[in-house]
Amino acid sequence: MHIITRLILGGAQENTLYNCEDLLGEHADEVLLVTGPAEGPEGDLFERARRHQVPIEIVPDLCRAIGPLADLRSARRLTEIVQRFQPDVVHTHSSKAGILGRAVAWNEKVPAVIHTIHGLAFHPYERWWKNAIYIRAERWAARRCDRIISVADAMTKQALAQKIGRAEQYITIHSGMEVEPFLACDQFRKTTRQRLGIADNEVVVMKVARLFEWKGHEDVIQAAKLLASDAPSIRFVFVGGGTWRDRLERQIAQAGLANRFIFTGLVPSGEIPSLLSASDIVVHASYREGLARVLPQSLIAGRPVISYDVDGAREVVLPDRTGCLLAPHDIVGLARSIEELARDAPRRTRFGRTGQSLFQDLFRHEVMTRKIREVYAETLASKSERSRSTSKE
Repeated sequence: MHIITRLILGGAQENTLYNCEDLLGEHADEVLLVTGPAEGPEGDLFERARRHQVPIEIVPDLCRAIGPLADLRSARRLTEIVQRFQPDVVHTHSSKAGILGRAVAWNEKVPAVIHTIHGLAFHPYERWWKNAIYIRAERWAARRCDRIISVADAMTKQALAQKIGRAEQYITIHSGMEVEPFLACDQFRKTTRQRLGIADNEVVVMKVARLFEWKGHEDVIQAAKLLASDAPSIRFVFVGGGTWRDRLERQIAQAGLANRFIFTGLVPSGEIPSLLSASDIVVHASYREGLARVLPQSLIAGRPVISYDVDGAREVVLPDRTGCLLAPHDIVGLARSIEELARDAPRRTRFGRTGQSLFQDLFRHEVMTRKIREVYAETLASKSERSRSTSKE
């Protein structure tokens, strides 16, 4: 039984859905995916889940916002589902579902309780008192699960630094994806660039992320201002939807860069490979992220990446091998890196090919699911052995 707060169009959600699909299709396991409503502008994955016949149960009160009454109702509903489904494993994702789900599963004595950290709720850009609440809640929840899976080593280090769980609880398993569409995406390059109105001689810098705070779109706009006169052949493409679109478009217009930026709006995840094919450089300027899926996706597609050095980025963005790693808010460095890569096509090709060779197998969803299922099996076997030893005593 997987539990996640929202089945929106996002990395953690795609990861979880791939895991459910593989457990059902490749391993013939019995699976139930429990989630709250998909509220917000991000889109959702319910249709894909139905298409792949993943059983889903919606808990109406399960949502991101803290609400004592709604959270209590969610806990009661989760308890009812656990008692009915009788899972061998409860695997939780995201902060709210992770805390409520682990508490319920532990209380109901589910044989194996697993949690995945896709990204941590506490971070330097959050208010101190909220960080304090999140950290205390995560410490409490870590005592109510057997194993903790991190999508990047950085997540483990940050959690342990705040005394969340024990080192032996943690294992890193990278977030899985469908690799082949990214390996084969160049077949769409010409038609996608034509559709977007991009000329053959233009260098495309692409950013794939929700149009929202902490995603760094404003930094890309500032970097584009610095490049406006020196690199007129560079075009910028923002892929994704979100509540900040009007705000970003106003900033672009005020900077006189309206003809340099293209917004695609919200797109299904299946369109990301063809959009990446139109790019020459991918920029990831988010201030916080577990390990953004767009980084390995871009590299598997053969595109060099420029990223801020946050969370798990340095585990795939290898300086002078797959891309450029910068300090957060280094707008001058961002502009310089874009300009240098834009002028050096052989370097772009070399970075992209290195990324493909290093990461195309590591990030396959089948590999992810196999490793996760091994964690399930090891946990169940270990607890069964301890139970037998206790009963003999």
